[in-house]
Parts: sequence; C-alpha cells; structure tokens
Amino acid sequence: MVAVRISSRSGLPSLLLYLGIGVVMGQDGIGNVTFNDAQLTQVIGYAALVVILAEGGLGTKWREIRPALPAAASLALVGVAASVGVTAAGAHYLVGLDWRQALIIGAVVSSTDAAAVFSVLRRVPLPSRVTGVLEAESGFNDAPVVILVVAFSTAGPVEHWYVLIGEIALELAIGAAIGLSVGWLGAYGLRRVALPASGLYPIAVMAIAVAAYAAGAMAHGSGFLAVYLAAMVLGNAKLPHWPATRGFAEGVGWIAQIGMFVLLGLLVTPHTLLDDILPAVITGLVLTLVARPVSVFLSMLPFSMPWQEKALMSWAGLRGAVPIILATIPMVNGVENNEEIFNIVFVLVVVYTLVQGPTLPGLARLLGLGKGGGPSDLGIESAPLERLRGHLLSVPVPEGSRLHGVEINELRLPAGSAVTLVVRDGTSFVPLPTTVLRRGDELLVVATEPARDAAERRLRAVSQGGKLAGWLGVREGQR
Repeated sequence: MVAVRISSRSGLPSLLLYLGIGVVMGQDGIGNVTFNDAQLTQVIGYAALVVILAEGGLGTKWREIRPALPAAASLALVGVAASVGVTAAGAHYLVGLDWRQALIIGAVVSSTDAAAVFSVLRRVPLPSRVTGVLEAESGFNDAPVVILVVAFSTAGPVEHWYVLIGEIALELAIGAAIGLSVGWLGAYGLRRVALPASGLYPIAVMAIAVAAYAAGAMAHGSGFLAVYLAAMVLGNAKLPHWPATRGFAEGVGWIAQIGMFVLLGLLVTPHTLLDDILPAVITGLVLTLVARPVSVFLSMLPFSMPWQEKALMSWAGLRGAVPIILATIPMVNGVENNEEIFNIVFVLVVVYTLVQGPTLPGLARLLGLGKGGGPSDLGIESAPLERLRGHLLSVPVPEGSRLHGVEINELRLPAGSAVTLVVRDGTSFVPLPTTVLRRGDELLVVATEPARDAAERRLRAVSQGGKLAGWLGVREGQR
C-alpha cells in the first residue's frame, strides 16, 4: 500500500516499486528467497494479466474507444509487425544477437503493457482519441505478440509467413466473437436476474470476464482479446451496483499487479544483469526512438491524425510486466541463451519505463495536448427494488458537473422518476421543487423500471450541458 501511494505521488508506474520489492526479497537481496520456476511464473503471470485486462475493459468508456477502434487495430497488427522487424534488426546488427534471439526480443518488447498504460494514462489529461487508441492497443496487441513469441521460440525456422499471419487473424476473430458474445450474454443475464446480495454482482462480473478468457482459449482464439472485449461490454451495460463492482475490480486488479510484479522480481537474478545492461539499453534506444515511431506513423497513415498526437503515441508505448512474462516463454521452451533474453528484456523494461512514465505528462503539455478538466461523468449507482418493480439511483454531484446551480424542477426528469432525498454536508433532507443543487450533493432518485434508463440519460445530459442540455446540442442519450 505504501508502494501504491509513492507511485501515485511520484508519477512512476507502480511496477518498478513492486519489481524492486521482489528483487529485495530474492536471492541477491535481504530476503534470500531462491525462486527460478519460469513455468509457474508464466502461468501466474497469464492469470494476473487476465484480471488486469478485465479491470481495464470495465473502465473503458465505449463512447471514447469506438472512434479509436480502427486505428487501434492497425496499431496492434501493422504496428506490431513493423516494431518487431525494426527492433530485431537493431538487436542483430548493433548488439550481435543471432536472428532467432533478435526476433524473439523484438516480438516480446513490441507488446505494450495494459497495466502500465491503464495506470499512467488515466492520470494524464490527454484527448479522448489518443487515450482510446492507446488503451485499445494495449488490449489488442497481446494476442499477435504471444503468437509470434511462441512461433519464434519453437524449434526450427518459421516457415510460410502467410500461414502465421492467417493464424493471427483467425485467433483475433475467434477471440473477438467470443468476447463480445459472452459480454452481451452476461450483461443480459445480470440485468434480468436478481442476485440475493449486492456483493455478488462484482464477483459475477469478474467471473463472466474470466469465463470469456477460458472460452476464447479453449476455442483456440485469443483469450486476452476475449476477456478485454467482454469486460468492455459489461462495463458499458449499466449494471446494478456498478460503482461497487468497479471498486472491486480495481482492488482485484491491484492485487494481480502486485503479485505478478513481485514474482517477476523474485525470478530475476540481479548479479547476472550486469553483462546485459548495455545490450538492453541499445535495444531499448532502437525500440523507443526508431521502432515505435515508425510503427505508429506507418499504422496511422490511413487515418487523419495531427503529428502531435502521433508523436505522443510514439512516446506512450509503455512496457511493463507483459514483456517480462512473455520473456519466460523462451525459457520454458529451452531456447539457447534464454537467460540473456530474459535479462535484456527485464533491464529494458525497467530503464525505459523509468524514463517514459514520468515524462509523459510534460511531453503532452509541450505538444499542447493536455486538456483542462471538463464536467465529470456521473457515477450513478442503481440498486434494484425487485418487489416494487423500481430502482433507487444514487447520484453524486461531482466537481465540474453542471448540475451545480440547477433547481430540482429544472431537471425535468421523465414521468415515473423523482428526486426523493438530497444529502448535503452529512445532512439529508427531502427537497422542494425549488431546491438548488450544489457540488458535493448526493441525490437519491426513485424510478420505475420503464423510466430508469431515461432518468439516467437526462441526469447525465444535465451534468454535461446544464439545464438547457436538450437545446444546446447535448443529447440525453449521450454517455
């Protein structure tokens, strides 16, 4: 918990502190714990990544990511191919690795890390299009990278590149279809089947997301893409007790990150890293200054995007635990010099995350991409009243919301809904039609089943556009 606080205040991705805790606990540290089971690390790392992707998908707003999907898909496919090629060439010609090792490293470090991207970007006020592309890319690019790393780590040369490309496309298609289907079915069921306790909703949501991964993997598709898409569908479905579910998912995601990073810190042997520092720095320079910009600008050619956004996206390709987990694949498969591959990836991730994470906000401001705080989205919590066939909506008025200064009667809520209670400064009271709302208030709105969605849409519209939202271009269906 102290590490979480330090990372949030310093701007450093928390993975560095957790990796450090693992190293200190390890055989070269004060803990003197000997751990060298790469296969167990890989299994636990995959499980943690599933939870992290689920948490990221639950927090992804569909309205922000929808326009970014084509660009993110291009970046996750064309961009990965370009990044692998350029990085592998640099590792071969500048560092002296053979082509197989160079291709493995190029593939491993071409995957941006979901945990690092989600934790850093959500503290940086970037345009929604940039954030949407980067978050979707981190959810999409794990699948092709895993296939490439496994292909390069198996015995013998990779033949028939067109077959490999077709396999990647097929796995992505299967994973996407299963993820969207499981997410839609899960949301449909949770909206219509009342669970006996509110605490079961968060567990059910996470269980559905993990089931999407399992179904995708068993169908020989991309389980990582399936869990991300299923969680995204669930996160935009207006499920009951949603703020509690979101908080639970964030807590589980933190546990997964902490456990995964500490385990990776235990796996590394610090005294063996010294000989691989220079190769890691050189490979990282090629990746950061050449491969990533080339992949971004090449992938974004079909899309109209200012060069400032492309430059920021080039610097924001954050690496984290995912490349380190993928570096265990050649260890498990017995690839020659696999410890050198793991050490290069480990040093590269630590050094360049330390450089990129803290400097990202400053670069965004330098490029003129920092945006001011707008009206916050309302975190409306819905508690179903089954026997009364209604819903009790809890609506906090956040900082920046244009609900501030609006009278109750100016909300113009649909028939079948009404504000029944206002909590202000720790005191609750029944409002009059002329009661003026203030920042920090919390409203309790009772709505019948047919009026529930319309009431939520109206409250969100007023929060964004004020009491004249219907005439000022803010649609009541906007979320």
